[in-house]
Amino acid sequence: MDAQSYNAALTELRTVRDRIKKSRAELTKLEADRDQRIARLAAHAKAKAERIAPAAGMSVADIVALAPQLAPDDLVAPRQAPEPVTPPETDAKATARQHAAAPARNDAQVQPAAPPPQNSTTPPADATPETSAPNAPRTLPSPPAGEEGDAWFSHALNLASTRPNFTQQARSTVFLDTTTGVLVHRHQTHHLDLAGRTAADILTAVFHTVPDGVERIYITAGDPWHRDADRYPYLRDAVTAWLNAPTPGWRTDTGRGRDRMAGHFVHARNPVGRYQSDDGTTHVEIRSVGEWFDLDTNDTPATVRDAFVLLWQALRRHWSDAVLMGSPSQTGRDLWTRTIPQRGQHADGFPVLSEELRGLLHATAGQGRNELITPPRVPEQLPALVEYDRTFAYAKHTWKSPVGTPRRITAATFASWSEKEQIRALYGCGHWHVRATVPDTWNHVGLLPAPAPGDRAWHYPAAPGTTFTTWAGGPELHTALTNPLQPWKIEILDGILWDDGKPLDDWAKKLKETWTNLTTQAQIHGDPQQARAAHLASRAVRAILLYGIGSFAQRPRMVTGTTPRAMERDVPADAEIIGFDDQQITWQRPTGFSRDPNAHPEWAAAIWSGARAALLSQRHRDDNTHAGALHTPPGTVVAFRTDALYLTQPQNWPYHHQPGDYLLKGHLPGPVTTPTTEEELLTLRNTGRATHATTRQEA
Repeated sequence: MDAQSYNAALTELRTVRDRIKKSRAELTKLEADRDQRIARLAAHAKAKAERIAPAAGMSVADIVALAPQLAPDDLVAPRQAPEPVTPPETDAKATARQHAAAPARNDAQVQPAAPPPQNSTTPPADATPETSAPNAPRTLPSPPAGEEGDAWFSHALNLASTRPNFTQQARSTVFLDTTTGVLVHRHQTHHLDLAGRTAADILTAVFHTVPDGVERIYITAGDPWHRDADRYPYLRDAVTAWLNAPTPGWRTDTGRGRDRMAGHFVHARNPVGRYQSDDGTTHVEIRSVGEWFDLDTNDTPATVRDAFVLLWQALRRHWSDAVLMGSPSQTGRDLWTRTIPQRGQHADGFPVLSEELRGLLHATAGQGRNELITPPRVPEQLPALVEYDRTFAYAKHTWKSPVGTPRRITAATFASWSEKEQIRALYGCGHWHVRATVPDTWNHVGLLPAPAPGDRAWHYPAAPGTTFTTWAGGPELHTALTNPLQPWKIEILDGILWDDGKPLDDWAKKLKETWTNLTTQAQIHGDPQQARAAHLASRAVRAILLYGIGSFAQRPRMVTGTTPRAMERDVPADAEIIGFDDQQITWQRPTGFSRDPNAHPEWAAAIWSGARAALLSQRHRDDNTHAGALHTPPGTVVAFRTDALYLTQPQNWPYHHQPGDYLLKGHLPGPVTTPTTEEELLTLRNTGRATHATTRQEA
């Protein structure tokens, strides 16, 4: 084989590689659809694994792995549960009992349980045996036994969140509608010819119009990265191609200074393109304003500019050195660091957990609850679809967070405590490895997240008698033990316990006051454009808190890079090739956890747990009432979506415009065909919101 034939064969091989990638993506999509259909079939009262298996082209074992409730009796080992330790009646439980609609029942059951004897990932002896099915539920990790696991319960060496001793520098910013070509720079408006709306076209037009330099370009409309979306199977592929298209005079930014965010960020809807001039003197970002808030078709670049000005002015009332960074998450974390105490207990900062504990929290602490409940658990036809959205929800759960050196609480340690100590620990700042059992007469939604097939996928077991092993935060365990219907049985396998602290309280209070101020402006301002700008600014404050909390979680990083085609051998060995053209290859590779001084997944986990629990039950002290899914009749909950709840009937829940309150946001009168996919739910949601808005206007 000569060199020409060799190069031609390489080109053909790359074509086959791309076809395989597309085929695998389609196969994954089909398998996910199949698994969802199996789950719906398994909910039928007379469902049998033996009938579903041939219809799905799978083995009975594979079906049982997806739907454990279909396991034949002879596959399940008999359980020998120890005598439960029953906690004393608490005020919270007494209050919950006053609102109970169920008949009399046993008290809540919480008990220690011995962890698996050897490998920490071995399932408990009384669980359904594992199968080798590829779609079997994930087994969550836990710390190893003995000294090896105990060593996890520490902080990373010389790594802590500290108050910055510098002032962030503001960046020159413009706002561009790539559909109309309207560009707003400070108080000036320009009209650009963007030609094909490529990154090169945008950079050329903007720098020709603003010759003194721009460091950030916000796209307000047009989504230019989707311009060739019909040529690609997925939006992400179209975005990748747009970001990495040739940009004469520019190259991918390699990072600089403290804000070392080198390289493009590939995201299906809100990507970030980072470029530097060939001479290295100019650095610029192209970003989507969708990171901050959703826009209407009538929102102009000038309105968006005004929203950012109002946001900056409102934040300056609480932070004299506030600067709006590129994204809400960056801005949120920067503002938080400027609330770290300069004197007192935490003046030296907040230490970062060991990498092992951060990895454990990453694997075992999910974020928002997203669950669609389908027939037969709800009717085929709904009498209505009613949406309740918790206003500024996460701000409700920042008043208490974990601090100090984490302690390991083994099953044996937990068993040695008094009942009072056990209850106090479970209601404190902790993250617990538990075995939970759904009561035999349970007829409502699931209460605790459990690992499901797929990367970081979760579901919420609700079938009576189901036993499963998972990790959960204190707020969710509190709900499981004291809910207004029937307490669940909880067995402690292992746990992490911190001291209670308030590292986020000052930060969150300032953001809540900023949000309240801007929300009030939006309601009373006489100028419609300024009122709209204030509303957008208030949504941006929500994003700062929401994504700021998410950034504390510090997921393992995925780096995207490019390599010239002529230097293909330089692509990192552990990288996945995600695209290429005639000039360069685009790849991505995981880099694990960085030494981020502001990584605090324990704070994000605690807030997410509190928010998930509040979707189930939340007390309104001033009104002496409760709200949430568990305060609705069985069979009326259709879906959970992060901080929103979808029901079949309206509720008389109090709303005082406070963080965490349930706002009636949409009401679609029935009959409504029950949604069975997320797309169908979102379509009905949008219709319900429009219908509700029209009804309010007419009233």
